[in-house]
Amino acid sequence: MMLADRCQRIASFYVLEVIAQVEALEQSGVDVIRAFIGEPDFPTPEPIVAEAVRALQTQKLGYTASTGVPALKQAIADRYQRWHGLSINPARIIVTPGGSAALHVAFLATLNPGDEVLLPEPGYPCNANILHMVNATGVAVPMDPNQDMQLSLSALSAALSPRTKALLIASPSNPLGTVMSPEQWQTLVDFCRTHELQLLADEIYHGLTFSDLACSALEVEADAWIIQSFSKFYGMTGWRLGWLVVPEYAIDACTRIAQNLYLSASTVAQIAALAGFSPAVEAICFERRDRLRERRDYLMQALPTLGFRILGEPEGAFYLYIDVSRYSDNAQDFCHDLLLKAGIALTPGLDFGGPCFNTSVRIAYTADLARLAEAMRRLTAYCRNLARDVSP
Repeated sequence: MMLADRCQRIASFYVLEVIAQVEALEQSGVDVIRAFIGEPDFPTPEPIVAEAVRALQTQKLGYTASTGVPALKQAIADRYQRWHGLSINPARIIVTPGGSAALHVAFLATLNPGDEVLLPEPGYPCNANILHMVNATGVAVPMDPNQDMQLSLSALSAALSPRTKALLIASPSNPLGTVMSPEQWQTLVDFCRTHELQLLADEIYHGLTFSDLACSALEVEADAWIIQSFSKFYGMTGWRLGWLVVPEYAIDACTRIAQNLYLSASTVAQIAALAGFSPAVEAICFERRDRLRERRDYLMQALPTLGFRILGEPEGAFYLYIDVSRYSDNAQDFCHDLLLKAGIALTPGLDFGGPCFNTSVRIAYTADLARLAEAMRRLTAYCRNLARDVSP
């Protein structure tokens, strides 16, 4: 029996292979510093957990409406007003089982078989794979490592074809941590309008920016499609809850897609997530953001002393993307050797694509400062033992 052709096009998510390697080493007694996966060491805020416990003990927890619990949709809309000064109709908000499901709904609503979506790289690897699932194609648009990983209009234009239907932009981005300014959003909105493209914005790291709150694409383009998640800012990775903001004209279509794709998001997760919008929980989440900033600042000072160049301007999320070409021209081998010899788990650029994936690695500063300091001690010793000249 033959499987569908798309199964051949869907690539593995290499970071999951790293998880298996790390767990095997830890089970054998090796102390591994985990700096490779997008999950900080903070637990879900206690008020969110407490609300879930209360709901489990006192409520039936049956199916909800496919687009989400009305109170949660209203709370999300209220956050857009508080954070961005935007009045969003709650009916435009589709609550989903995680950000990936939100992206899946958006692709199903906007793309036909054979359509193409522009994907700046380095970028999140699952985007292209989800496109294969809807019989569409991602077209890589390389960012320039010699121009601080900027996305240029010339690169976007070169990637256009008659089949191009959308542009997907992440801000803050994974793996770079870069954040789009209002002016940059406007430039991309103008590009999409000129070429009649849908603009899809991955904003799942909103709230985790280190100066001001990030600009939402909705501040510039009212009909942008916004992919969001409770995983990052609210620390709810395992709860699998996200949302999608859709244009008014797409509400009915996306409702029908949600009904048939997943019926409804987790009821207990939705009820618990409501607690995340309280001032007390938002204060907890912003305090955690400040701790992430401290970790970023420490690494940005420490890594260049070993000859690692930080790519882009990491103003959000919790990642640094670094050039390791001083030590290796094969980032996958570099990460594997570093894991075995120094007990540090990083993610090679293989997952993220782009023009320099083979000499780049992602560091997730998801461990506390003490662990990051230990990681730097190990990394320093490892680099000094390499055959190449590693003098600063």
